[in-house]
Amino acid sequence: MASSSQAPNRLDYLDAARALALLLGIFFHASLSFMPMFIGWAVMDISTSNIVAIFVMISHSFRMELFFLIAGFFSHMTLRKKGMKTFMSSRITRIGLPLLIGWFLLRPMLVSGWVMGAESMRGDVNVFNALSQGIASFKELPNGFLIGTHLWFLYYLLLIPALVLVVCSMVSLNDKVKHTLSASMDHMVTWLCRSSFAPFLIMLPIASCLWFMSHWGMDTPDKSLIPNWPVLFIYTGFFSFGWLMNRQRQPLADFATITWGKVFLCLLASILSVLLTNYQSQLGHPHYLLLKIGFTLSYALMMWTLVSLFIGLCFRFFNRLNHTMRYLADASYWLYLIHLPIVIWLQIAFAEVDIHWAFKLLSICMITVMLSLILYELFVRSTVIGAVLNGRKKSRVLISALKSSA
Repeated sequence: MASSSQAPNRLDYLDAARALALLLGIFFHASLSFMPMFIGWAVMDISTSNIVAIFVMISHSFRMELFFLIAGFFSHMTLRKKGMKTFMSSRITRIGLPLLIGWFLLRPMLVSGWVMGAESMRGDVNVFNALSQGIASFKELPNGFLIGTHLWFLYYLLLIPALVLVVCSMVSLNDKVKHTLSASMDHMVTWLCRSSFAPFLIMLPIASCLWFMSHWGMDTPDKSLIPNWPVLFIYTGFFSFGWLMNRQRQPLADFATITWGKVFLCLLASILSVLLTNYQSQLGHPHYLLLKIGFTLSYALMMWTLVSLFIGLCFRFFNRLNHTMRYLADASYWLYLIHLPIVIWLQIAFAEVDIHWAFKLLSICMITVMLSLILYELFVRSTVIGAVLNGRKKSRVLISALKSSA
């Protein structure tokens, strides 16, 4: 179902949106130790805030959906320009290899983080013992293979395009069906991107999937290689929407248009979601089902409008070459892959320090990003690792800048 639509080789604002979405993921994970209730995270800080809980819920509602939409857009672009063979090769190289190698490298560090987090609550952290337990966790294989880390999104990035390609191949078996369905899909996408009524329509299937989540909001499907079906449906929907938008020139621009109506809907849906989430644990409430329906609908509307507005803001501020943002876009994949063990170890280090949560959260994020960027510049960008993650090796920028200014 590919088309001959033309698109620029590099859409700077989408690069920025993808980079900022992945950076938001770092901030999201760094926030989890400051939640005002224990959520099963590696460690719980002595300084917590309800503001963090609101941020976590809202940011978690749209950042991965945004990422999968952009992934779908660029996946269709790659397939159309370079063909199936190159597309499949890039999926294996740029997603499959980081998933496999990254899991083996990062799992011991993540397991050790959970071990140290439990020890920190007793005031008895032993880094060597924690790392030993992390390495020893490999003895459980094949149980737990490729699960239990933040790399689940790579697994879904392999699974979802495969599903989309299977559907496209089936449709292509009959030229008449292909032509009719392609025209219908193009018309539907155009309408969804332009109509002010589209958010109210699209929130219904999203809310239907949210109803079957294990808790109110989006589940994190990191416990099994068996797909979490409600999560899979939502991410596949956003991926497919991005895929279909790349078939035409105008829909993405329409979708990213910022209007006062869209802003109002987003604010209203966000406020309702925050208020209604307080009833999640009140199973005995006489109107529990109605409250859950209200939450799923408002959450779905918040999700859709935030994705649209986020892309719109990136279009407004980054729709031009920005060397800093281009560098962050190149580095963002690496940053997201490597950040979680760094974040957790820093959370443990700060957990018992008697300072305000906001200062600790900002410090954890800044240290994580700075350390990850240094590693990227020294060991990734111009090496074979950079070639795998970014498609090709790229010259070092920070080191060159320091040399030229010396």
